[in-house]
Amino acid sequence: MKKQLVKYLYILLATGTVIASSCSKVDDFGNLNTSPNSPAVPQTSLLLTNAERYLGNTSTTASAASVINANAQRLFVQYMSETLYTSESRYATTTYDYSGIYNNPLEDLQTIIKLNTDAATKNASYVTVGGPNESQIAAARILKAFYFLNITDRWGDIPYSEALQGLAKVTPKFDTQESVYTSLFAELKAAAAQFGTGNLPGDFLFKGSVTTWKKFAATMRLNMALRLSKVNPTLGRTEFNAALADGVLTSNADNIVYSFLGEAANANNIYSNYEVDKRYDYAVSKTVVDQLNAIADPRLPVYADKTSAGTYVGMPYGLTQSQSSAFSIGTVGVPGNVSRIGQQFRSQSSPVTIYTYAMVQFDKAEAYKLGWITGAPDDTQAAASYLAGINASFAQYGVTAPATYFTQAGVAYNSATAIQQIITQKWIANYMGYANETWDDYRRTGYPVLTPSPAALSIDKLIPRRQNYSVTESQLNGDNYKAVIARQGPDVTSTRIWWDK
Repeated sequence: MKKQLVKYLYILLATGTVIASSCSKVDDFGNLNTSPNSPAVPQTSLLLTNAERYLGNTSTTASAASVINANAQRLFVQYMSETLYTSESRYATTTYDYSGIYNNPLEDLQTIIKLNTDAATKNASYVTVGGPNESQIAAARILKAFYFLNITDRWGDIPYSEALQGLAKVTPKFDTQESVYTSLFAELKAAAAQFGTGNLPGDFLFKGSVTTWKKFAATMRLNMALRLSKVNPTLGRTEFNAALADGVLTSNADNIVYSFLGEAANANNIYSNYEVDKRYDYAVSKTVVDQLNAIADPRLPVYADKTSAGTYVGMPYGLTQSQSSAFSIGTVGVPGNVSRIGQQFRSQSSPVTIYTYAMVQFDKAEAYKLGWITGAPDDTQAAASYLAGINASFAQYGVTAPATYFTQAGVAYNSATAIQQIITQKWIANYMGYANETWDDYRRTGYPVLTPSPAALSIDKLIPRRQNYSVTESQLNGDNYKAVIARQGPDVTSTRIWWDK
């Protein structure tokens, strides 16, 4: 949204009027001030590329709304610990700004839809260069849904139905999260059915594969459905099975990943922190290392580097800056006394997983246990999907485990603790991936079991349940901000969003 810029708009317009009036009294300078590098019309293929590239936004500003590789969510679920400046893992940062998502990818995607829908522009060369109209619209709708899902799962009620209308609606209302979910389910199904034939030149994420776009949409719906397990299990079950029927990820070859490039302009953010900035702000958390050590998990050497002592040691989570000074991950080429994040996750081009086949198998395991697929809790099928999820994760990272791994306490499927086991293994499998999904699972199930920072700076001293709205909402959209606070609850990190029960 651009409402934070509205107060400057009238100044700019007024200034433009003065300049235009004064220029009318002098000679015409023709094209002298026209940049040959600034297109007069937007190419939809480039808009799609830009909207996809924002997924990997590597902003280092704590309050900025990064999407698939946001440090905050990785810290909330304790995939990593801060090594020096520890305030974010102590929940000191409460306010996060989603305006960048509205102003950049969502605006681009909305423009794609408008240009491909409007009879006056849909056949223009700068539009058709992006591919068939219906396919461009479908892809834009699905990616828009992903961004809106990310926003609502982080903040709760959000501007949705009145958003992206520019000057026609500069102060949009906040829609309830329940209504946003209802709209997104319908939007994803309709968009997947809208694809035509032909390529999408701007699509580097899926390389124009309609099949992959549809699997992306269905898998998104699968995860959304599970979030309704406490607030509307009937609808959740219906939507879960509809997503399964429409076709979700069926192998590791289907995994949805964002691929960074071997170049400075689009590099993995952990690589930038380690190798470019030489800051080493993050290490593998003690929570992860202790969990994997306890079950002799073969993924540990992939997830973490060895220390100077040749062992795997996790960085304690949420310490004060003074306490953290006793730990170090070393310097360039020299390990310290705690483990660095594994090389597979910190190279310049290391991809970030968004949805994986392992995740889908764990989703199915939970659904079987809930009785959503067969009509009654089915431990046999739940156990089979749970085992398939673990094996899919092993295959994804190229590791194997002895048979004893699967029979040991804590790993062997137990009907009495099944949900905890399923979600814990899902947490392990999604290490350093799209952590918003893991944070969602933690909030709705309480698993994995996590201990909040012992030096928490938040009022309640607990792991955040949501992120606070930016101050621009209260300043520039005051009436709607007051309305959402009255409905949803105080604008604090302890307020639970709709599905978080």
